[in-house]
Amino acid sequence: MSSIANQIAVVTGSGRGIGRAIALKFAAEGADVVVVSRTVENSEKVASEIRALGRKAWAFAVDVSDSASVNTAADKILADCGRVDILVNNAGVTRDGLLMRMSDADWDTVLNTNLKGAFHVTRAFSRALLKQRAGRIINVASVIGLIGNAGQCNYAASKAGLIGFTMSCAREFASRGITVNAIAPGFIETDMTSELKPELRESVLKTIPMGQFGQAEDIAGAALFLAGASGRYVTGQVISVDGGMVM
Repeated sequence: MSSIANQIAVVTGSGRGIGRAIALKFAAEGADVVVVSRTVENSEKVASEIRALGRKAWAFAVDVSDSASVNTAADKILADCGRVDILVNNAGVTRDGLLMRMSDADWDTVLNTNLKGAFHVTRAFSRALLKQRAGRIINVASVIGLIGNAGQCNYAASKAGLIGFTMSCAREFASRGITVNAIAPGFIETDMTSELKPELRESVLKTIPMGQFGQAEDIAGAALFLAGASGRYVTGQVISVDGGMVM
């Protein structure tokens, strides 16, 4: 039996892409999953896929940048599920552009979702996790938070901040048996990367020693390791899943 069988996992940004892959991986390993995304349609679609695997699923439409909405959803989730064992902060957006042309709105949107959103969600579930003296928190950062990228200063700042947030939470929660880690994906085949122009894709591929983009399932596999028994003694770490991009 899987070490996460019958556990309750909350995965934000799980309506598509990496979040969906993590939610489905957890369900395939026997966990019940709370699917959180911006839209009811995407959340319900993935929840239906999870139920088709024979697991329980709950669907929520939440803007993680909105503290009140997060708190309301967290209260409902805890009431419906009874507990939460695994929390994955994956919700994220991009608003790319050169610094000199970047608007306050584009900066705020990215920081409020990618970084402040993780703060909102983690804070909302922290009391329950600390009380049960067990849990796994996994934050989905990015290699861009480690190395930066031209035209993504807002995104890089949000993901670098998420890495610092991860390490601080790991120190706060360790004595209560809660691990907190980050995964830093490289370039992964998702809706976001599918929009890259061919010449940019070729340029990016040259920076990846393995010479190929990753798959969402690669990130889901890392999340499963951190969520399961094998990750019991791992906390405050950043695991790059990037084909060797930042080694």
